Amino acid sequence: MRKHDVPREKRIRMHAVLIAVSLALIAGRIAVVSNPEGDAAFLSANDRSRWVSVAALVEKNTFSIDELISIRSERGRRLWDTIDKVRHVGDDGRLHYYSSKPTLLTTMVAGVYWCVHTATGLSMTEHPVYVPRLLLLLINLPVMALFLITMTLSIEWSSASDFAKRLAVTAACFGTMLTPFAISLNNHLFAAAATSLTLYIYLRVSENVHDSFAGVTYRPRFWPWATAGASAAFAVACELPALSMFVLWGLLFAILIPRSIPGFLIGAGVVVAGIFGTNYWAHQSWRTPYAHRGVGEIVAEFQWDVDPASETTSGAESMKERLRQVSMFADSESIRVRPLQAGGYEVLEEVSAGDSSVYRQWSVRRGGLGAGSDWEIAVWDDWYDYPGSYWRSGQRRGVDRGEANRGVYAFHATLGVYGIFSLTPIWLLVPLGLGYKCFHGPFDRRCLACAILLSSLVCFAFYMARPEIDRNYGGVSVCFRWMLWFAPLWIYAIIPELNEMSESRGGRVFAGVLLVASVFSVSTSLDSPWQSPWLYRFASFLDWLN
Repeated sequence: MRKHDVPREKRIRMHAVLIAVSLALIAGRIAVVSNPEGDAAFLSANDRSRWVSVAALVEKNTFSIDELISIRSERGRRLWDTIDKVRHVGDDGRLHYYSSKPTLLTTMVAGVYWCVHTATGLSMTEHPVYVPRLLLLLINLPVMALFLITMTLSIEWSSASDFAKRLAVTAACFGTMLTPFAISLNNHLFAAAATSLTLYIYLRVSENVHDSFAGVTYRPRFWPWATAGASAAFAVACELPALSMFVLWGLLFAILIPRSIPGFLIGAGVVVAGIFGTNYWAHQSWRTPYAHRGVGEIVAEFQWDVDPASETTSGAESMKERLRQVSMFADSESIRVRPLQAGGYEVLEEVSAGDSSVYRQWSVRRGGLGAGSDWEIAVWDDWYDYPGSYWRSGQRRGVDRGEANRGVYAFHATLGVYGIFSLTPIWLLVPLGLGYKCFHGPFDRRCLACAILLSSLVCFAFYMARPEIDRNYGGVSVCFRWMLWFAPLWIYAIIPELNEMSESRGGRVFAGVLLVASVFSVSTSLDSPWQSPWLYRFASFLDWLN
């Protein structure tokens, strides 16, 4: 072994210890994870929505969750029910409830559960505590390991100092909010791991390309490109705004090695087929549930002169009788009419189909945005509007109500109670690190830094531009979770600043303080990622929040 390899070998061994300790910490938390009632390993409506869909797919062979959300625990509580659900007519022509979560990840988790269920005979509906824990150990732990290992390898590709590399790996293991989310079934961990894998492949290929300039022959093959395309696309399947980085990844690989693009697109195509294929399998629609929040195609119009003041009282019955005079409903045996909070009506039409009957849904509203007596009948396309819906019935509480002021929202999402920088101070080095990387180093690394900066700004602007009802910081969670998938890219971005700080004692101390403060926030969230951040709770205690 050469003399200069000794520090690297020692550092690698320390990295392995840090990764093992981090995974042991997560495994220990998963082994005892439980809701406050102690009757399930589901921590919130968010992860419960995924779990109930996984259980329904394996145990009932359907994405419909009707049967499971009606199950009651010994204490009479609906253990499986969730606010993160939608309702629409299924392929059997009947109304059903479904999870509102994207289907590809759910289907993949269901595949693991099917193996466990087949091998052991254990079911989640009978054992809602221990079976989910087992699945989390089988799924989240390897995914977290993938993130940490690829992140460590990416850090080692840099030319930074020993101190900078050690601190960056420590930040990956203990200093990001991915650690609390590793004990729950969610999309953020998977998106971050997929992004970390793509970053590692890009950096490895970049190193090989530079070696080839030095005379070392490099023969690129198909599989690295296909894997990079698949992992970049899978990040999009988990976090739709990651589409911005997916496009930039394609450009980066095209600039680095143009021959990589066919393999990149083939890998991405497989994932895209899975995204749309599983969604159609679940909902008989190519669009995700999130895209079904409006009014569908207008199919008919009619006249109805009615006093608007009567619509809240006898309007539903009057509308029902009026619709029986419309030609498309004239032969219908049964029509149900429900007034909607936003105005208009939901019409549920029962139609005979042989020995049984099926349902069709329609939306009836005033034409011309409420002017005149013209009414429109449209295909029902608001899957979130159903009786008792949390999202339509005025039951939203706390941050779910949305922040009215965009300036306040931007402040709390960055430096405030849900702040990216206030909760994870190590990210304060990201802007400086990206600024340095954009103008220094090899051309391909400068392009990568510019892509990370651009994608970060685009995604943050996207969330700031959302309507008030969606400006909720990601709901009740320990951080602004929608940006969590940037963790591997931001860790890579802070390496130059850590390297600069390593040259002085004061710099090393300051970097250590930022890391310790980040670990502190992580430690306050280890019991569940589905709780308000410690800053939010402290500010509420001081009565600083409305």
